[in-house]
Amino acid sequence: MADQQFDIIISGGGLTGLTLGIGLAAAGFDVGVVDMADPATVQGAEFDGRASAISYASHQLLTSLGIWQHTGDHASVIEDIRISDGDSLLHLHFDHRDLGQGPLGHMLENRHNRQALFKRLESLPNLTLFAPNKITNHKSDDTAVTVTLDDGTTLGSALLVGAEGRFSPTRQRAGIKTTDWRYPQVGLVTTLQHEHPHCNIAHERFLPDGPFALLPLPNNRSSVVWTVRSEQRDIIMNLPERAFVAELQKRVGGFLGELETIGPRFDYPLGLMLAERYSDQRMVLVGDAAHGMHPIAGQGVNLGYRDVAVLIEVLIKARQNSQGLGGADVLEKYEQWRRVDNVTLLTVTDLLNRLFSNDITMVKTARDLGLAMVEKMPPVKKFFMSHARGTVGTLPKLLTGTTLADL
Repeated sequence: MADQQFDIIISGGGLTGLTLGIGLAAAGFDVGVVDMADPATVQGAEFDGRASAISYASHQLLTSLGIWQHTGDHASVIEDIRISDGDSLLHLHFDHRDLGQGPLGHMLENRHNRQALFKRLESLPNLTLFAPNKITNHKSDDTAVTVTLDDGTTLGSALLVGAEGRFSPTRQRAGIKTTDWRYPQVGLVTTLQHEHPHCNIAHERFLPDGPFALLPLPNNRSSVVWTVRSEQRDIIMNLPERAFVAELQKRVGGFLGELETIGPRFDYPLGLMLAERYSDQRMVLVGDAAHGMHPIAGQGVNLGYRDVAVLIEVLIKARQNSQGLGGADVLEKYEQWRRVDNVTLLTVTDLLNRLFSNDITMVKTARDLGLAMVEKMPPVKKFFMSHARGTVGTLPKLLTGTTLADL
């Protein structure tokens, strides 16, 4: 017999896992979330350079779950996106006014996002956080799943959710294989303070080594995601500050005026990963535990939020229909809903990265003409803008602004 019983246990309390836990608890489920991070460290986290692009649809989800209200003035709106290919004069401009449906998205530092999650937790007594801790084992049968924590505590539930990220122990214990590969690229992340305002415009510039993204943050700051060849990583990461800023200035140009970096530099190996299936007996995967992608489209965390919105809706419907939360038929609905969307976006981002991360003359000419054609075709451009906003496809209701009470 387990020491404590829950409706659902979530392994991983990051942006995806804790958002899911909050949504399920707000919907009336008893939820246990297990995470390795110390809550005190998370809530007191200082600047670490990491920020995420939150699509319009993801913003709807976070608002419906009562999370966004706790972000205060830490988010910056993304009104326009400008896409260019190196020094070509041909470009693509996504202007939110062309859709007339609000902004394209927001930028929010990960630390402020997590702090908002912890503030929301305070009003959810049916969500129990076990942290710092981790699940060392889980066993399931036809009726329940039992997990063992690092401190020896056992927890029982109808469903276990793996949300620990790309190297998910839950996925590995279940023996779920993955399709994955590494790109010969590294993502460098830092934050710039600049002289002139960014005017809430995000920039993505395709360079031979990979995309260079400049994303608006509050107070004349921008988050930089700079893709470089793996062999360049050590050289760039070890540049003296003045030389590093000079390299950034070459890629940014002069429209933001004088630049200086804030805080340290970070680097992340880039790759693609897709789990061969998203579920096992009374277990399901969400977020980076199920899929990982190149940051070229800035949609990584948004795919995770789409998983969250779908799983919440599926589990609420299962409860309404008196179905077991961890039943194979329930989990199959979740996987069928999410898999096509995930596979499609992973494929598109992989192709885009391969198409734009080179300097082959004929390929460059073709893609520049492609950008110019899309710019001159309003219906096509609006379709791509809707994709950027996360409003394409069969959406779960929480991504459309529907509240939990109306599901």
